[in-house]
Amino acid sequence: MSSFKGNQTRKPRPSVLAKGPLEIPSPTEADWPKDEEKDFAFWDRNQELDSLPQPYRMINKLVNHLFDRSWEVIEEREALREIEKNRILPTIYLPVSEIQLNKMPGGMAVSQDYLFIGGAKGFSIYNLQNFKKIYVWEKFKVDVISIWAMDLGNEVLIIPVDELGIVRLFYLNKDSLFLIKAINEMDDTSKQSTCVKMELSQSGDYAAFLFQGAGDVWLEVYKLPRETWLKEVEHPQFGLNQKKKTKQLQLSTPDSALIESGETSLRPSLSPYAIQDLSICFKTDIKLSSPVYIMKIKPPKPIAGTTFKSPLEIFSKVEDYCGLGSGQNHFIKDAQWDQHMDLFYASYKKYLEGEWEEEPLSTATFHFFANPSIFPTPVDIKSSSGAAYILGIHWTGSHNLFLYSLNKTLKDKTDCENVWPCAAPITVSQISSSSYLVLACEDGVLILWNLAQGFLFGVIALPEGCFCQSIHFLRFFMVHEGRNMYPEFWVKSEMMCVVLCTNASLHLVTASGTKGPTSKVLVERPTKHLEEAICAVAPVPALPGMVLIFFRNHSMSLMDVAKAEITCAFSAPAYHPQEMPWKPLFVVSPHHPCFLLHVMRPDGNTTPTDDAKDTPDSVFCFNFEEYPLLKDISKNCTISQKDLECNQAFSQVLPLEKRCEQFLQKSFQKLAKSQMKGREQWTRLRKYSIILQKENWKK
Repeated sequence: MSSFKGNQTRKPRPSVLAKGPLEIPSPTEADWPKDEEKDFAFWDRNQELDSLPQPYRMINKLVNHLFDRSWEVIEEREALREIEKNRILPTIYLPVSEIQLNKMPGGMAVSQDYLFIGGAKGFSIYNLQNFKKIYVWEKFKVDVISIWAMDLGNEVLIIPVDELGIVRLFYLNKDSLFLIKAINEMDDTSKQSTCVKMELSQSGDYAAFLFQGAGDVWLEVYKLPRETWLKEVEHPQFGLNQKKKTKQLQLSTPDSALIESGETSLRPSLSPYAIQDLSICFKTDIKLSSPVYIMKIKPPKPIAGTTFKSPLEIFSKVEDYCGLGSGQNHFIKDAQWDQHMDLFYASYKKYLEGEWEEEPLSTATFHFFANPSIFPTPVDIKSSSGAAYILGIHWTGSHNLFLYSLNKTLKDKTDCENVWPCAAPITVSQISSSSYLVLACEDGVLILWNLAQGFLFGVIALPEGCFCQSIHFLRFFMVHEGRNMYPEFWVKSEMMCVVLCTNASLHLVTASGTKGPTSKVLVERPTKHLEEAICAVAPVPALPGMVLIFFRNHSMSLMDVAKAEITCAFSAPAYHPQEMPWKPLFVVSPHHPCFLLHVMRPDGNTTPTDDAKDTPDSVFCFNFEEYPLLKDISKNCTISQKDLECNQAFSQVLPLEKRCEQFLQKSFQKLAKSQMKGREQWTRLRKYSIILQKENWKK
């Protein structure tokens, strides 16, 4: 094959041919005839091909093009093979545990030592330590498609959503499971709404649900009575008395068909965290209080004409000034609005003559803010530390982030208390557990806020062509003696997040109170091999500065963001080959050094056309403490305050009191040094003066 290597598209040089018949020359050079230029003619070899009739001429060009393209592919593959030979492959680790499932799970969630897996007409609860099934709830009419779980101290709040879009609240207290309420279940199926998205506050005091139904979309906010639930479980008599007081706040009662107990043969546990032998049973004798409905929020109305005749009339009758200058509460006359629409249609008539597509329903992204300094708290309202009292929400295509106070009742208006305008529509937003907020706009700009301190970190633009797809916060870490380590205390005004862009590139964005935000490229976007593109990213709380990266070709890697290098890789025993591109279903434990991955295992009796739900599935656990490279990192991942005080490079992350103390000690040290220098200078001055006096006496 190497003999054909070269530029095959180059035209051959023209040959020089003699006219007339060729003769054998005589052996004597003197008898050779003299060559005349007129006796020779130039002949182009391509003329023979060009003179071919159609379609042979076209076939010849296609064959040449195919040959050239094949040779380019061969050269590219050879180059990739050379790169693969020289590349150092990371260590690949296999899972340490497996949970076999009958059908594809409808979501996974982890809380404390429990693993919750949505399934057929309910969900299952597994022990996260030995991966044994400890309880199964299968009382729904349809399958569960998603599930959430959140720690409430020693209790767990479980929220599954089924295929009908019905969302329910379950309460797990030690060995008892309670059904609190079905939020949007209706007797009339024609009025049934669908839960699209939900969000819980960090403290577990509030919950918000985004519903769709009858061509409309809205957000409902509820207050969760955590303390009341705990009292009702520990003191059942308190629950009976409390029901009489809060009966008017309950919107509906649980379906009696769901009140059935489950049975298990496992032994009870002495502690809610030691659940190796835990037995869970469903309680029907205690009815927990329902969440308190607070408010309903709808998308902002589009700008329309007003009936006001003059600006003076507007100022005299409009009481709410919130949103002025930000695209909200604008007042335009009907005539002016009609003129504006006429000009718009006249300018873009040729683009608007086609068929109009029906606009999809607007959706929302919302977060709960805990005690931000940017929003003043009323004097008469006392909120506990970490409790949420503001809901931030932005709708599809909106430039504004709307802020709503949670200290409301049903009688209060649902108008927003504040509006944050942005220069471009907000596409993605994310809030961290330490009240850091990042708003990603449509033009690739990121706005970074420190809500706890009430100031703006700064604004940074992603590289050209990069637009934010998802944001993932990292707990602040530092590199100490070549290792990533967490400080023992919580570091303030230091933010780190990983941004996955729509072109599959990965970026690390950092910001602090004293420095502006910076961006660093961790993974470049793939240009040729799209199967190596990133499809999902997840931080690993147990490993400082580490993130899990999932690729479309079913590969998984662990990256060190400080070095922008792959530390190791993970591999599942089998996966479904027809699933491309890959949309991994996984969950990372916030309390344990592990992550769990759902894998579709191929079955010999199934074909690619079979329903994916009929294939046997598994959930694999990857425990970081079982792998040599990660074992020491997960166990020794913190740096003490004493080591930080000794290292001057990390003085900026120390608490304010320690920094002030170090500054005072340095000042004292400088003062002592200056006093020593002063004494030395004074001693030299005295010696010099004595020498001068002696010289004067001699004179």
